[in-house]
Amino acid sequence: MPNYTKKAIRESFIKLLNERPLNHITVKDIVEDCGINRNSFYYHYQDLPALIEEIIAEQLKAITEQYQSVDSFEECFKAAIEFTENNRRAVMHIYNSLSRDVYEQYLMEVCEYCVTLYIDKLIDNRTISASDREIIIRSCKCEFFGIIAEWMMNKMKGDLVSEFSRLCELRRGSVEAMIARSLSNT
Repeated sequence: MPNYTKKAIRESFIKLLNERPLNHITVKDIVEDCGINRNSFYYHYQDLPALIEEIIAEQLKAITEQYQSVDSFEECFKAAIEFTENNRRAVMHIYNSLSRDVYEQYLMEVCEYCVTLYIDKLIDNRTISASDREIIIRSCKCEFFGIIAEWMMNKMKGDLVSEFSRLCELRRGSVEAMIARSLSNT
């Protein structure tokens, strides 16, 4: 039964987080919403930040399980913002709280994971220097993160997926060119 209880707690918390800011949610609100007692909550979680960290860690795990391979930067980007798109209000409430750093760390990890998958696919067993590979991954990861962070700072206004797709069209071939330059230097 503990897995069911933890699931109920997480679902109630996300539901409430989609309704109101984090600082207006208490453990009492969560346990009343999911029909358990406070002791059950504290058996599974130390506090609300621990609950947030577990939800975010689960989202990262789900993305890594779902995306074993990616075929484009657009697919990487969609994976990186999937949870955010599906839970806009909840994510904004976390983003505008003291737990912003937890969300930003998750977002950076997702960006790095997805970009690494795609860059390694582009490299395709060719040998480039480890430092060049790292530079390419880091620059793309930071670009993804920065675009998403700016969108969130602007309260998620605009069609981020369309804008990113257009950016990919404008930059098409640039990463491949970086890889080719690295290959020519080895």
